[in-house]
Amino acid sequence: MVPLMVMVGLPGSGKSTWARRYTRRYPSWLIVSTDDIRRQLYGDAAIQGEWRDIWRRVIQQLSGGRLAIAQGQASGVIYDATNVRRRHRREFVQMARSYGYAPVVAVWMDTPLATCLMRNRARSRQVPAEVIEKMYRQLTAAPPTRAEALDQVYRVEPPEAAV
Repeated sequence: MVPLMVMVGLPGSGKSTWARRYTRRYPSWLIVSTDDIRRQLYGDAAIQGEWRDIWRRVIQQLSGGRLAIAQGQASGVIYDATNVRRRHRREFVQMARSYGYAPVVAVWMDTPLATCLMRNRARSRQVPAEVIEKMYRQLTAAPPTRAEALDQVYRVEPPEAAV
């Protein structure tokens, strides 16, 4: 088994927080984060940069994660990105499976738009509200489903206290 969790959610939905908490509880899991890659490449996660360079790093880290799992040094990988567009999720899952990842599950942070916008405003690195609203429309029009070749979809709704 070479497990992969694909985070799905808006900026400010809690994806990275969830992934970090999961790896604190299960430290043998690795995180591949597009924000961390941007920080490494450009010195700042807010700099969108060249997607080809970011994607190349994603692929390198997924390959490294698979090798670490095969060598018994890791238990699984979490891919931390927004993944709001169905077509992109499908392409990613197909690519991940070609690398030997299975099972592939989505962890959908189904956080209300208003909460994501509020959290975004409180951040030093803000995503324009209109971008988050567009992503919201994309995600609500096509939420993650098992029909995307996912083995499972876990929908995570925030507790009232976290909203």
